[in-house]
Amino acid sequence: MIEPEQAVASIGLPVPMKQMRWLEFSTHSSIEGLIAGVDEVGRGSLFGPVVAAAVILPDTALPELIAAQIKDSKKLSSSRRVQLAQLIWALAIDWKIGFASTAEIDRMNILQATMLAMKRAILKLKVQPALCLIDGNQLVKDLPLSQQTIVKGDERSVAIASASIVAKVWRDDLILRLASKYCMYDLERNKGYGSKRHLMALQQYGPSPLHRTSFRPCQMTVLSSDSECSQTSKKKQIISVPDR
Repeated sequence: MIEPEQAVASIGLPVPMKQMRWLEFSTHSSIEGLIAGVDEVGRGSLFGPVVAAAVILPDTALPELIAAQIKDSKKLSSSRRVQLAQLIWALAIDWKIGFASTAEIDRMNILQATMLAMKRAILKLKVQPALCLIDGNQLVKDLPLSQQTIVKGDERSVAIASASIVAKVWRDDLILRLASKYCMYDLERNKGYGSKRHLMALQQYGPSPLHRTSFRPCQMTVLSSDSECSQTSKKKQIISVPDR
C-alpha cells in the first residue's frame, strides 16, 4: 500500500510543509550521492574531550525521523535524545564518532580540536559521502571530500541534527562512566560544563587530569587537595552506546 506522502512524491507534487524547513527536502534535494551530517558536542565543557559525529542517512529515513520530531540535541530531554539516537543508529547507512582529547584541546585550542574531532569522525566512515554538511561556519581543514558549512545546521538539516544527537548521547555516556572516579565535580549532573557546584569543586580541589587547563575556570587557586569519592555512590543510568 502506498502511503499518502509517497504518492505525493511520486507524482511530483510539493513536499509537505513540515519537511520543507529541512535542507534535504529543499535546496539539497537534488544532490546526487550520499550526504553526511557532521556536528560536535562538548565545545564549551570544562572537562573531557570534544566529540563529533558523522552520520549518513538513507532518503527513506528522513520522513521517519521528521515524524519522530527530530531537532537540535540541545532542545531535547535526555531520555528523548537516547530514544532518537537509538532510532538513528538503526536507520543510518553509516555513523562514526571522532574526538579530540583534553591534552589536544589544551595544546591546539578548542576550535582546532573541534575541527580535528569532526575530521576524525568523517574519515572513519566506511561509506564515502558525496558531500559533508558541517555545522557552523568553519570548513574542516585538509578534508579530502566535498564539504559545505551550514550555520545552525542542527536546525536545518536532518543529517546534522542526527549527528548532534548521536554525539551528545555518546559523550554523555562517557562522562557518566567517568563521574564515579571524579565524583567531587558533580559530573553526573553537569556533564562537564561549568555549573556552580563544578566551579566550587574546582576551587576547592583543583582540576583533574581530564580538565581543560587552558580554560580559565580550570586555573583557580586550590583551597584543598583532599578529595574522596564515595564507594557507595548511587548507581548511575548508563545506556548501551555502540563503540564507534
